[in-house]
Amino acid sequence: MASITANLVPPLFVQGRKPLFNTLQKLPVSPIKERQYRAALVVKATGENSESSTSLTVFKSVQNVWDNNEDRLGLIGLGFAAVAALWASANLITAIDKLPLIPNALEFVGILFSTWFVYRYLLFKPDREELFQIIDKSLSDVLGQ
Repeated sequence: MASITANLVPPLFVQGRKPLFNTLQKLPVSPIKERQYRAALVVKATGENSESSTSLTVFKSVQNVWDNNEDRLGLIGLGFAAVAALWASANLITAIDKLPLIPNALEFVGILFSTWFVYRYLLFKPDREELFQIIDKSLSDVLGQ
């Protein structure tokens, strides 16, 4: 179960002088500064069992590898390689960003690719399910499951 707490300004709930939500008038309001009042709103989300989550599966796989004494060195090396790759890619992007016209061209290519990706994989439900299957298959191939 996840929960979110937010402080919202009352004009978000008011249309003219009439409140949109009558139940929000009953929430406790505490003064902040002199004339501003904010309503506290707590939202709780419940869903299916999170054990089927991909991130949880990755975490459990890494934890299983860490438990094996033989694989610890490999896992530490993999972590070091990931940090080194992140550092190198950040420096490469900084160097490319200093070249004239290249950043604008790459930004345009990124916008085109993002548009294509949203249309291809995120816009329609069957395509989203296909993307989830591709991600699950790739993760299982990488983790050797």
